[in-house]
Amino acid sequence: MQNITVVGSGVMGKGIAYTCAVSGFNVYLNDINEEILEKAKKDIFSLLEGSLQKGFISEDQYGKAKDRLLFESDLETAAKNADLVIEAVLEKMELKIDIFKRLDRICSKETILATNTSTMSPTEIGAQTSRPDKVVAMHFFNPVHKMKLIEVIRGLETSDETVKLVKEVGERLKKETVEVNELPGFVTSRMNCLIGNEAMNMLMEGVASAEDIDKALKLGLNHPMGPLELADLVGLDTRLRNMEYLHQTLGEKYRPSPILLKYVKAGRFGKKSGSGFYHYS
Repeated sequence: MQNITVVGSGVMGKGIAYTCAVSGFNVYLNDINEEILEKAKKDIFSLLEGSLQKGFISEDQYGKAKDRLLFESDLETAAKNADLVIEAVLEKMELKIDIFKRLDRICSKETILATNTSTMSPTEIGAQTSRPDKVVAMHFFNPVHKMKLIEVIRGLETSDETVKLVKEVGERLKKETVEVNELPGFVTSRMNCLIGNEAMNMLMEGVASAEDIDKALKLGLNHPMGPLELADLVGLDTRLRNMEYLHQTLGEKYRPSPILLKYVKAGRFGKKSGSGFYHYS
């Protein structure tokens, strides 16, 4: 397991690509949008330089990581020699299925296909391929290079060998892994979405300010980040898609807060758009 292709060069995709390259893997980062791909390249190289200056990586790691990273808009070129492909595109099932169908045709029969979804079904995705035993979910957390966990979600047909190999990749990335049997939202997203949604409802009801709600959970419950600032970091549009999926699959307790719907309609997506529950310069 040496060659990894990451499909999608947004926040998660470039974080996964950076972490894999620093950990010794050869990495292709793929995106159909050349402009977004070029921005991802600049962001990853900037992160590498910052990590070098702060002493998190050595000169040798820095040079080798840059050499291992390739950026490619053509999916076939990027994925044809991959041992592992990690898809990190928008949380839209039809988009993920389309990508997995294409990867199934492009990649070797031995290639493992992973989705970085936080809520969606690897069983449903795998069923659209000829290799459901080699389809799995690898749920990374943002920022990827700092967060220590990968949820490894086993679909109905995912083989023990696939889970074993993916866990070994996690170890090489210096991450802890937890194995989860698939149900919508897995472990972390089910809990996180409930907490975040309740925080949004409390803000809407005037229980406390966003700052005080976040401060209460950080200092009173020892959360490293408040639920509203975390939602801004994830992206409110992404959180809304997750909530809608969980509402559809798990029921009424996951109905998205009205304030989340209002903010997304207004284009307030969180940190990436400059405003959400907080304002960013």
